[in-house]
Amino acid sequence: MSSRRLAPEEFVQDMRLAAAIYWYQKGEISQEKAAQVAGLNRRDFLASLAREKIDVFNVDLKDLQRELDRG
Repeated sequence: MSSRRLAPEEFVQDMRLAAAIYWYQKGEISQEKAAQVAGLNRRDFLASLAREKIDVFNVDLKDLQRELDRG
């Protein structure tokens, strides 16, 4: 906490957001659930993803290819 010079509450909020982003990127939770974990509404969670330059939509390329192959 001291290295980032955050109050304990801010540190906890940052950690919740970091965990939500991590789990969302891994495809373990949905956007809605990630927003809840982060303590944000979905719009604010999406804005956080944009600020961090993280893709809003998690797409598995293998799954996408299978969908395209099915026509």
